[in-house]
Amino acid sequence: MAAETRGANAVQARRHMTVTGRVQGVGYRYTVVMAARRLGVSGWVRNCRDGSVECEAQGTDRQLDDLEARMRVGSQWSRVADIAVQDVPPLAGPQPPFAVRG
Repeated sequence: MAAETRGANAVQARRHMTVTGRVQGVGYRYTVVMAARRLGVSGWVRNCRDGSVECEAQGTDRQLDDLEARMRVGSQWSRVADIAVQDVPPLAGPQPPFAVRG
């Protein structure tokens, strides 16, 4: 892992992402959780009623770019049509591990 992605002094960013396509019932959220944890990213992912998947993730820009790239690939059975990405203010202090919400 690069030096910029380690340590308490790393500059944190946070992104809200909405993923459309065939992303529910295909192991997509599990794939996102595993990728986020490997990258050391905090946040959450959940299914939405409209069939999309919503995610909010916090880490360095590099970590978040890597997570977004992995999310575009998805799981073996998913088919990602689009990911809408919005920068949001990072949360202060230590964050819990990345997890599935609701």
